[in-house]
Amino acid sequence: MKQTKRRESIELKALAKINLGLDVLGKRENGYHDVRMVMQSIYLYDDVKIERKQDPEIVVKTNLYFLPTDENNIAFKAAKMLINEFHIHEGVHIFLNKHIPVSAGMAGGSSNAAAVLYGMNILFDLGLSKEELMERGVKLGADVPYCIMRGTVLAEGIGEELTDLPAMPKCTVLIAKPPVSVSTKAVYEALDSKEIVEHPDIDGLIEGLKNADLHKIAKSMGNVLEDVTIPMHPVIEKIKDVIKKEGALNAMMSGSGPTVFGLFESRAHAKAAQEKIKKSGLAKQVYVTSIHGVRREKHGA
Repeated sequence: MKQTKRRESIELKALAKINLGLDVLGKRENGYHDVRMVMQSIYLYDDVKIERKQDPEIVVKTNLYFLPTDENNIAFKAAKMLINEFHIHEGVHIFLNKHIPVSAGMAGGSSNAAAVLYGMNILFDLGLSKEELMERGVKLGADVPYCIMRGTVLAEGIGEELTDLPAMPKCTVLIAKPPVSVSTKAVYEALDSKEIVEHPDIDGLIEGLKNADLHKIAKSMGNVLEDVTIPMHPVIEKIKDVIKKEGALNAMMSGSGPTVFGLFESRAHAKAAQEKIKKSGLAKQVYVTSIHGVRREKHGA
């Protein structure tokens, strides 16, 4: 019987996400919020490399000096979870080459944790299904199951009830993160202190996705958290205005912010908007990228 060679390392792409729609329906007694969101993964990613170590130790290294590399790092927690559960006697060396803006409403940390769960499942031949990985992921953070699933997804409950949606039509995405930090906790506290007057058109978004109608999708985009985050950080609105003036179908804040994204039919217009934002000094981290998992012309492709 032929033995398969033991795998010593694995390299993965941890994709960022944007929220095409984000609605908050209410607050539970335990402090969590009921949400209804349409999430979309994009080709802006962190490189994650996991290597086996003979000694039972988890070592995390990253290109960003200010990130924790101990148990306060969610990728470290993901590795520890599986090592403890499956009594793995080896350790791992995790390299995080970060490109996704940090604390930006783009699920960078959650995506790293998802990559570690997925990678260790393969590396140590744990035999976990995608659903079983997602069950473990939710213990680390509400966005982790989505980051394992990826694509175009409706998230409900506290964000853990996930339903596949028709894939997003092809388009160009501009990402711009201003040099401000947003506290998700502070944003939700501010939201709780006011009445939500206008809710995003999540059903319109879903209809646009079903019909592969990019214009309908863009028109239906909405994020209820903008009402509280933008007054705290007016630069978000300024970036949105530049993106729209440069020909975006629409522009919106992702998650609790401060990152802004715009959807473009033309890559040239997206590149022009990128240059405008960089020259204006509104944001230094500005990227032009594309949608992950776009709808193909032929069914089932």
